[in-house]
Amino acid sequence: MTDETGKPVRKPPRKVTEAYLQRAAMSYLERYASSAENLRRVLRRKVDKRCRLRGENPAEFHDMIDEVVAKSLKIGLIDDTRYAEARVASLRRRGGSARAIQAKLSAKGVDRSTIAAALEGEDGDEEQAARAFARRRKLGPFRPGERVPYRDKDLAAMARAGFRFDVARTIIEGERDEEQDRL
Repeated sequence: MTDETGKPVRKPPRKVTEAYLQRAAMSYLERYASSAENLRRVLRRKVDKRCRLRGENPAEFHDMIDEVVAKSLKIGLIDDTRYAEARVASLRRRGGSARAIQAKLSAKGVDRSTIAAALEGEDGDEEQAARAFARRRKLGPFRPGERVPYRDKDLAAMARAGFRFDVARTIIEGERDEEQDRL
């Protein structure tokens, strides 16, 4: 089927149904860990796109999206607490500061109390995360060659990553701990 210019005409996608939303949620959750709010946003984007192509109002399907998210919560496919704890652990290992972690989890729709509980119950502390960040970015004691001329630049990088000044200074001015490097 073509239009008057000879271009193929795409038929509009099928109507949004609860079964479609459930399949979309399952497909997303198979690939990614997610918070409830993040799953809701993903499903809304899918519905918005499909409704735009069909010429429908996406607000009609918001209740259906909420039902799918509630069902996913009920059967344990998504759990904000478990999600927050896993993200905190992985971001800490990579050298994430508490502030950066709070910002990332807030952007994913996790509430403040859940974030605070996950950060509180986390094994690693801010100094270990700062050391991991400095090692990964080759700052301070991990910088090859002379490091004194780069002190302020390294402190600024640590500050932009969300680390407190006292923690950043301890890491940047400290010596390289060979035992810590092996961990």
